[in-house]
Amino acid sequence: ALFCTFALFALFALFVNILCGKQISIDECCKDGRVRGIDNQDCTAIPLISESTTCRIVQEQCCAAVLEDTICTSGINTAKDQGACDTQFTGSTCETKTAKMCCDCCLLGRAAREQGLTCDHSLSLGYQCGLVSRACCDDGAPDLETSNSLVSDKDNETLTEKENPLPSNLCSNGLAKCAQECVGNSTCACFKGYKLKPDGKSCEDINECLLGASNCRGGEHCINTVGSFRCQREVSCGTGYELTDSNNCKDIDECESGTHNCSPDFECQNTQGSFRCLPKNQCGDGYIQDAMGSCIDINECLAQTEPCHPGQLCVNTVGSFTCQRNSINCGRGYHLNDGGNRCLDIDECKGPDGACAGHGCINLVGSFRCECKAGFIFNSISRVCEDINECRHYSGRICAHKCENVLGSYKCSCTQGFKLASDGRNCDDLNECESSPCSQECANVYGSYQCYCRRGYQLSDIDGINCEDIDECALPTGGHICSYRCNNTPGSFYCTCPATGYTLAPNGRSCQDVDECVTGTHTCSETQSCFNVQGGFRCLSFECPPNYRQAGEIRARVERSDTIRCVKSCQPNDISCVLDPVHSVSHTVISLPTFREFTKPEEIVFLRTMSPAHSSPQLSSDIVFDILEGNVQNSFDIVKRQEHGMIVGVVRQVKPLIGSLNMVLKLAMNYVTSGVVSHRNIVNVHIFVSEFWF
Repeated sequence: ALFCTFALFALFALFVNILCGKQISIDECCKDGRVRGIDNQDCTAIPLISESTTCRIVQEQCCAAVLEDTICTSGINTAKDQGACDTQFTGSTCETKTAKMCCDCCLLGRAAREQGLTCDHSLSLGYQCGLVSRACCDDGAPDLETSNSLVSDKDNETLTEKENPLPSNLCSNGLAKCAQECVGNSTCACFKGYKLKPDGKSCEDINECLLGASNCRGGEHCINTVGSFRCQREVSCGTGYELTDSNNCKDIDECESGTHNCSPDFECQNTQGSFRCLPKNQCGDGYIQDAMGSCIDINECLAQTEPCHPGQLCVNTVGSFTCQRNSINCGRGYHLNDGGNRCLDIDECKGPDGACAGHGCINLVGSFRCECKAGFIFNSISRVCEDINECRHYSGRICAHKCENVLGSYKCSCTQGFKLASDGRNCDDLNECESSPCSQECANVYGSYQCYCRRGYQLSDIDGINCEDIDECALPTGGHICSYRCNNTPGSFYCTCPATGYTLAPNGRSCQDVDECVTGTHTCSETQSCFNVQGGFRCLSFECPPNYRQAGEIRARVERSDTIRCVKSCQPNDISCVLDPVHSVSHTVISLPTFREFTKPEEIVFLRTMSPAHSSPQLSSDIVFDILEGNVQNSFDIVKRQEHGMIVGVVRQVKPLIGSLNMVLKLAMNYVTSGVVSHRNIVNVHIFVSEFWF
C-alpha cells in the first residue's frame, strides 16, 4: 500500500486528464478516493466522479491505500504498545493478515535497533515490510540525515532550499551523483521529510503518519504526502459551516452569499450556523406581528388583567380599547323590576306547557328543573328533556338483532330468517320450508333455508330455488355413460344399442353382441358355415383349390379360433404338383372392432409352428413369415417370436381401421433350409372390422 501511494503521488504531480468534458485532475480523483477511504467505504463500489478509466483506477487505488495504511498503522501501534502480535491478530481475512505483517515487521525493526544492528539490513523482505521495519528501527534512533524536525504541508510550502555547504571536489565536479544534496567529501544528504537509502545516494519519503510523528489534533486524520504530511478532519463541519484551508470550521454567512430564503418583505440576519428572517416593517402599539410579517390587532380586554377600573366594561377597538360604564344586567333566570334597580326571579314553569314542553316542571331561584317522562333525560345545558337513544346507550343489551330508536322508547326487529319473539326483544328462527319456497326439497337451517334437488336434477345457479334437469348425456363423461347412444330424460337417462346385432346389457349401459350363430337367427345354408361378427354374422364357404383336400369336416358354426385346413393331395405322376412348395392352404376368421383409442399395435393372429427356436447348426434351417396379399394401407405386420421354445409368427394391427370393412390377409410360412425354401404353408385370415368399438 505504501509504494502504491508513492507511485500515485508522483503521478499526480505530472498529469491532468480531461474527463467527461470537464478539467478534472488526477489529484482530484485521488483526493475523492482518499476521502472515501477515510470514511471506510467499499473501494470497489465507490461513486465515480468521472467516466474516465484512469480516474476510476486512481479513485480505487487511493481509497485502498488509505485503508491499507490505516490497517498497517494499527499493526505498528500494536507492536509499539503490546510488543507482541500472535495473540492480537487471529483470523484469515486480508485485513488481519496485513495488520499482523506490519506488526511483525515493526517488531523486527525494533529488535534490530535494540541489538545495535543497522536499520538498513540486507534481509530479502517485501518492500512494504522493509519500509515498516526501517521506520520502527529509525523511530528510536533517527538518521543524521533526517534529524531535522518534521513539518506539515503548510510549513513545508514556506521552506526555501537549503544553503549548500562548501562542496568538495567531488561535489563540485558532479561525481557524487546525489539524489538531493551533496554536503562535502562526496557525502549525500536528503531534504526534510526524506531519509537516505542504503545506497547512500537515493532518498525516500518518511511516513510521519506511520511513525506517529505528526502533530494532528484530536478528530483529525493524518495523511502522508511526499516529503511531508497533512491533517484532515474526520468529521464534517455540519450544516451552516464550511472547512477552511487551515482545517477549521467557519460559519457560512447565508445573508452575504445570497443562499437564504427570506422573502422581499423580510431582512436576512446571519447567525452562527444559520440565519433568521426579520420583517422590514415594524408594527405599532396595539398590534402584534405574525410569522408572515402581517400586523394583527391585540385584544387588550383579553390579553390584560382588568385594563379598566372597577364598574367599567372593556371594549376592544382596532389597535386599542375603550372603557365604558356598566349598566345593570340581570343574568339568565332573572328580569329587571319595574323600577329598574332590582333583579327578580323568573318563574319559567308558568303557562300551559311551561318551559319543559309537557314534562313536569319545578321552578328554582334563577332557574328551573324538568321532571322528564320515561325515555327522556334532562339536559342541564339546553334545559330541555331530550329523548334517550336506548339503542345507543344499551347497544346489544336490549334487542337480540336490530334496535330502532323511537321518541321516548325503542323498537326491536329481526333479520331475515327470524321472527320477533313474544317478549318483543328476542328473535326465533323462522321455518321458511312451511311456505314451500323450493321447487323440490327444502331443508330449514337456523336463520335461513336450503333447497336441494332429487337425483338427476341440480339446483339453479340463478335463483338457488328451482331444480333443473341434469343432461347426463351432455356431461364431459357423457360419451362414456352409454356404449352406443345416450338418451336424456327428466331426472335421468337411458342407453340404446344399434337396431340389429346388439342387445342392452343388464347394467343398462353396455351393448352386448348377439351371437346369431348360437341363437339360430342367421340365414346361412347347410353348406355354409356361420361366423359371428360384432353386430352381425357372416355365412362362409371354404373350398380347397385343385390338388388339395380339406382336413376335417365342414362345420355349421365357425369360432374365432377355428381353422379350416386344405392339405396337398397330388394325383399320381403329377410332377408339377409334387414340386409345388405349398403344402397346405388354411383359412381362419377374426372379427375386430373399430378401435376408439388406438395407441399401440394389437396382436390379432398367432401362427404357431412345430419348429424349435434353436435348431442344430448343421441343419441351418429357419422359418420366414411374410404377408403376400390384402394388407390394406399397410395396416398389418408380422413378427417372429419364440414361445415355449417354439417359433411363432404374430400378426399385429399397427394402424387403426374404420369399419365396417372386410378383407382377406394372405400370409405365408416359408420353411427355409440352407437358404432355399423347402416348402410353404399359406394361411388366409378373413378379417371383419365392425363399425362399432364394442
